[in-house]
Amino acid sequence: MQAGKKVLVVDCDPQANATVGLRYISQATGKNMYDVFLSGFEDFPETFPVTPISEIIRNTPSGIDLAPSHLDLVGADPYLYRMEGRAGILKAALDPVRDQYDYILIDTPPSLGQLVINGLYAADHLIVTLDSGSFALDGVATLSTIFSDMKEDLGREIKPDMAIVSRWAEGATPAAQEGPGEKKDLMSVIRALFYKKPEPTQDEIRSAEEQKAEHERLLAMISEVQRLFPAVYTIPYSPLIYEAQKRGMPISHFAPESSAGVAYKTIATEVLRWK
Repeated sequence: MQAGKKVLVVDCDPQANATVGLRYISQATGKNMYDVFLSGFEDFPETFPVTPISEIIRNTPSGIDLAPSHLDLVGADPYLYRMEGRAGILKAALDPVRDQYDYILIDTPPSLGQLVINGLYAADHLIVTLDSGSFALDGVATLSTIFSDMKEDLGREIKPDMAIVSRWAEGATPAAQEGPGEKKDLMSVIRALFYKKPEPTQDEIRSAEEQKAEHERLLAMISEVQRLFPAVYTIPYSPLIYEAQKRGMPISHFAPESSAGVAYKTIATEVLRWK
């Protein structure tokens, strides 16, 4: 948006985080991506009338257009499995509006299913988001299985362009391990000369060992992610992310100069080079 581009976010996740994060509350009676996916379902045409995606697109306060999700979308998978050409439903739905936008961002759920496959099939580029938790690499293994299955079933090879590791802990870098009391300034040197440093307590020792173990885990994780993806970016943990979400604004609008805002701006600059 801030680069003067017209952007559409398509929320294909039943959790609807992107929808809520853009300050749009789906109405129980309003149409959303559930209606688009089940548009014209042959077995129940009266229940699922044809709904073009243009009919559900809404403007948001940020200036970004949104095709909203709803919890109802969790029930779409059983119907999608019964449709011919089910992997291409989203791609076909987007074709009429594709030329109206510079970028269309598709948010998919974290679990395997037809919604994820539709998102992958419709996309020109793929960004995989991970958090810095212990199970993040398990998700990568699952995605690799999905990519292999799609190549076998649909004859199309899916390759990720980028990985984004969010909530990257401050302890991930050696420099961040050095707290204010460890800075080698003049006063610290003088105090060290005249005052003996007290022996650490068992709690302090345990805490230091846990920090070291976490630091080593994060280094191993980022090394593995860098091996698997052509480009890897980390987003520092920041409470401002959650504040921005509560206000329904992207971090680029709410706190662009924050550490997370700067990191996302770097990613956006890279994405702009793709077209």
